[in-house]
Order: sequence, then C-alpha cells, then structure tokens
Amino acid sequence: MKEKVQSFGRFLSGMVMPNIGAFIAWGLITAMFIKTGWTPNEKLSTMVDPMLKYLLPLLIGYTGGRMVGGQRGAVVGAIASIGVIIGADIPMFLGVMIMGPLGGYVIKQFDKLIAGKVKAGFEMLVDNFSAGIIGGILGIIAFLLINPLCVGLTNGMAAGVDFFVKAGLLPLAQIFIEPAKVLFLNNAINHGILTPLGIEQAGKMGKSIFFMLEANPGPGLGLLLAYCVAGKGTAKSSAPGAVIIHFLGGIHEIYFPYVMMNPILILAVIAGGITGSFVEGILGAGLVAAASPGSIIAFLLMTPKGGFLGTILGVCCAAAVSFALSFVLLKATAKDEDNLDEAKDKVKAMKGGKAVAALRKVNVSKIVFACDAGMGSSAMGATVLSKKLKEAGLDIQVLHSSIEDIPRDVQIVVTHHELMERAKKAVPNAQLVTITNFMAAPEYDELVNQLSGLASAI
Repeated sequence: MKEKVQSFGRFLSGMVMPNIGAFIAWGLITAMFIKTGWTPNEKLSTMVDPMLKYLLPLLIGYTGGRMVGGQRGAVVGAIASIGVIIGADIPMFLGVMIMGPLGGYVIKQFDKLIAGKVKAGFEMLVDNFSAGIIGGILGIIAFLLINPLCVGLTNGMAAGVDFFVKAGLLPLAQIFIEPAKVLFLNNAINHGILTPLGIEQAGKMGKSIFFMLEANPGPGLGLLLAYCVAGKGTAKSSAPGAVIIHFLGGIHEIYFPYVMMNPILILAVIAGGITGSFVEGILGAGLVAAASPGSIIAFLLMTPKGGFLGTILGVCCAAAVSFALSFVLLKATAKDEDNLDEAKDKVKAMKGGKAVAALRKVNVSKIVFACDAGMGSSAMGATVLSKKLKEAGLDIQVLHSSIEDIPRDVQIVVTHHELMERAKKAVPNAQLVTITNFMAAPEYDELVNQLSGLASAI
C-alpha cells in the first residue's frame, strides 16, 4: 500500500516538479511588480495573470501528457488541457492534472491500435492528423464537460479549505503531513496537493500559507539540533552536517532517518509543524510561490514585501518546539536509544543480510543514485559517492535520477531503503544498494571497496 501511495504521489508531483522554475519565475515577477510588490510596475505586472492562468497550467498538462504518452502525448495533453483552461476564471490546475495524462493515454492507445497498419509513406500524415483530431476532440470535451466539473470541485475544495483556515484548524494538517514526509511522500504532498491550492490562493491574495505547510524547515531543524545536543554516537556526530544541508540546502530527506531510528520523535516534528503553521496563520504569513527546495533561503526569497516577521517567526517557533520536545524525548529514551549505526544494522537485518551484496564481475561504468524526485537527496548522495570513487581512482560516472527515470542500462542503483521496492520494479536487472543515511552511509565505502577489487581483477 505504501509503495502504491508513493507511486501515485510521485505521478502527481511529477507533473509539477519539472516546471518549478516556471513557478519560481512567476512568483518572483509577482513579488516584484504587483501593486503591493517590492518595485511596483504596472506594465510588467500584466505578465502575472497570463502566466498564472495559461503558462503554468499548460506546462503541467504538457508534462502530464509526456509522462504517459511521450512527446505525442505531451502535445495532445496540452491541446486537451486548453479546453479546461479556457472559460474558467480560476487557474485550472486540477483540470490539467486530469486532461494532460488523459491526452497522453488516449494517443498512446491509438498508436498501439494502428501499429503496423499504416501504409508506407503515410506515417507522418497519420501521426499529425491523429494527434490533431484526438487532441481537438478531447479539448472540446474538456471545455464542455470537464471544465464545469473541475470548477465546481475546485470551488468546493476552496470552500472547505477556507472553513479550516477561518476555524484555525489548518495547523492540524501537520498531523498527516509530517508522518507522510518521513515515508518519502513529501514531494507528492507539497507539489501534488499543496502547491496547486497555494497557487490558486496566491492568485487571489498575492500570497498563500499552503506554500509553507510542508516546506517549513523549522521542524526538521529543531529535531537535528536536539540530536546535536542529546544524541548518541554517529547520530550526534553527523547531525551538525545534516543541519546545514537541511536548513540551508532545503533537502528535508536528510532528517528522515533520524526520525526512523527513534519513531517517537515523530511527535516532536508534528508539534513543531503545528506550532509553525499556527504562528504563520495568526500573523497572516504566506509565500508568493512554492519554496523549492524547502530551505530558509527559498523561504525568504518567496516572502512578499512586509511579510518577513511571519515567515521568520513561523520557522523559529517550529524549530524551538521541535527542539524542546525532541530533546526531552531523546533524554527519556536514552537507555533504549540506538545510535545510527545500530539502526542501519537493523535495516540490513530486515532486508536479509548485507546492504551491499557481492557485485557481479562486470566492468561497471555507470552508477545511478535514485530518489523520489531525482533532484534533492539523490543529487547530494551522487556528489558524495562520486567524490569517494574519484579518491579511490575509479573512473565511474555517477548520475542522479528519480526512481521512474532510472536508465535501463544502468548496472548499479543506490537508493534509500524506503524506496527499495519501487527501484526493484523500475530496474529489476540492476544491482541494488540501499542506504539509510545520505551523507555518511557506510555502504558508500563498502561499494567503493568492492568496485576497487573488481577493477583490479578485471
């Protein structure tokens, strides 16, 4: 079930994450040039609304179509998406998340149906007209049927969210958000659910608290600082480095293993998240666009003029509460607390032995470090592993990728143990190495030693 939820969440976030640069561009233009922005400019501010209503939804629809049906799916997905975009007074992110993948799926099925049946010389004609006709039909269906349905659903969701905001209950969403993050559903929640809601709210109000719910670095910061003070062994020694990577780099995955080794600490990050969201709500805080990655730098860059107090206090209060509760829980469980190495040993035992199995005797030329989105923890892990390989004199390319986009010709895949099953399905023939600590995994050295031995033998 967890694997299926991760996959579905990955699919939703996969439509948004490749386009985060466009969202940031829209956010910066909004923050700078609207009437209440840093440098108001009436002419440049006219870019804001078209980007919000047309550019961003079309990019999502195009990406969703491409994920399902390749380049032809992208084109048909974009055509289908315009049907839900046109005629709606609100940004139609929900609609394009339906029509984009649907367009890709329909054209993919059509291509399967006619495979091998098109006469030589007519391939381009059939390809172009089929995409145009199918895309046009889907666009009309979207305009007449899906558009009103999505407008109603969106308005209903907005009304529900507005109720929780006015009732002061929105902070309680952290009861679900923080545990889901630790299960590597952070990107799915942030970019698949909260970002579309935030964009709609920001389009009306110029900012949104939804951009802050998952991305707030405060809860993770407090937890890691508590390990710096009250932790044990490797957990304590590695926590300071994790603080920098989490708080400044915005890679939240770095603190997940620290929660996994002592699950009761989930209460601390939940309490920190609730506190941060409560303070942000009281002070009317919000960001103009998604803070991705969720670092303090991105938070401050996406903060609108006059909103720094709410942003900073939201992060600080979340960190303070998370630190205090984590400190108490670490002290209370000191007798039973395992250090990071022992936690890793448990994971290995659960998986049935060594984390790095004996490598096949082949000339390894490429290793892929894979994570959920392929942009955060995998990039960091790839850098660490690449450095170790170079120090060992091994000329092996280390790439980073999302689970779904792992190259099929890769020989070795490194990933977090929570993503192990998805990686196995993606590349069943590759050697799989699982880790629990992105920065200081002992599996890195073990892998390097085996590769050095293979290189000498070959």
